[in-house]
Amino acid sequence: MASAILLLCIILLPIVVILLFKINASLVFLSICLGNLLTQFVASTANPLKRFFTSSPVINELHPNDNWKLLLLLVPVIITMLAMLHSVKGNVLKIFNGIMALGAGLVGSLLVVPLLPTATAQSIVNSALWVQIANHQATIVSLSAALCLIGLWLQKAKKPSGKHGKHTS
Repeated sequence: MASAILLLCIILLPIVVILLFKINASLVFLSICLGNLLTQFVASTANPLKRFFTSSPVINELHPNDNWKLLLLLVPVIITMLAMLHSVKGNVLKIFNGIMALGAGLVGSLLVVPLLPTATAQSIVNSALWVQIANHQATIVSLSAALCLIGLWLQKAKKPSGKHGKHTS
């Protein structure tokens, strides 16, 4: 039961933050994807990078397969959330953004859970909720990606109006 509650928290935390602070969920989704790429392609070289960026013995003791991958996954998401505070305006976009936030939360959980400490990850993976999410992961990822692309396309730049538009001769 505790593992299901933890999984719900992992899923719901980004959704609540996105909705509460009106953050662009499609950019959060893309940041999750970027974080996943970092965990796949940068984590293997994490030790030299950690030594380059810090001399802290605590950071240098992190193993690239443990907390380092989780950090690489989540830092782009957190930075994007901070940069995109109050970026969603309009009621229709807020509703669509909520649906995209659900996708970001679910996809985020699919990527975060395997990076958690082994005992915690194993207890979550054994929960009924995780089994349902894992069984539908292809659908979750593809629908979330499609919705986020549509969300990006809907946010095209607005044409300037009035004095700031094109000058007529």
